[in-house]
Amino acid sequence: MNETAPENEGITLPTLDGLNPDTRRRIEEAVLEIFAEREFYRVGLIEVARAANVSLQTIYKYYGSKEALLFSCLDARLSELAARMIDHLQGIADYKERLRKTFWVVLDYFEQNPRVAQLILSSVYVNTWRKHANYQNPLLFGTFMKVLAEGRGRGILNDAVDEKILLDYIFGILARLVQTHVHRGNGNALTANANTYFEMLWRAIATPD
Repeated sequence: MNETAPENEGITLPTLDGLNPDTRRRIEEAVLEIFAEREFYRVGLIEVARAANVSLQTIYKYYGSKEALLFSCLDARLSELAARMIDHLQGIADYKERLRKTFWVVLDYFEQNPRVAQLILSSVYVNTWRKHANYQNPLLFGTFMKVLAEGRGRGILNDAVDEKILLDYIFGILARLVQTHVHRGNGNALTANANTYFEMLWRAIATPD
């Protein structure tokens, strides 16, 4: 098995059918703990197995490889974020406030789950992630694209560029805020200035007056 930077042509998420939910939880916790602290190539599957109190055979049986294990756990966390986002959007009628809430939920999630951000920064190789079948987590990215499409359809968001460019603007700012939050030692709450950050973003993506 390749224990250096993953170079697979494509990585398919395991279905995890038959894996005990508690065992899965322990494995995912171990992945977060270990991969958040060290780069991908410095982590061995035996370490994950020991931390999760499962056999190495169990990990190979259900995940197949270190790459699939990492991306499966990351996808589970992104789906968790998406579910939280959808829940928070319920009952908000004003479009700008819905987008503001979406922005806030992402910042709040990574503030509450810094190890997820650390894992992405330390162990995820973007070129390999792009080859992953779930690189664009359907639930998470689909929610964002639905909100953006609504804004474009109602003439609220700038229609001079593709919706994916608007998504790049939003994700670019969110990613940078999360990255600097981690690198600077998590001193200040990510959400403390969320409204100010959002208003700056809004001026960039809203339809010009």
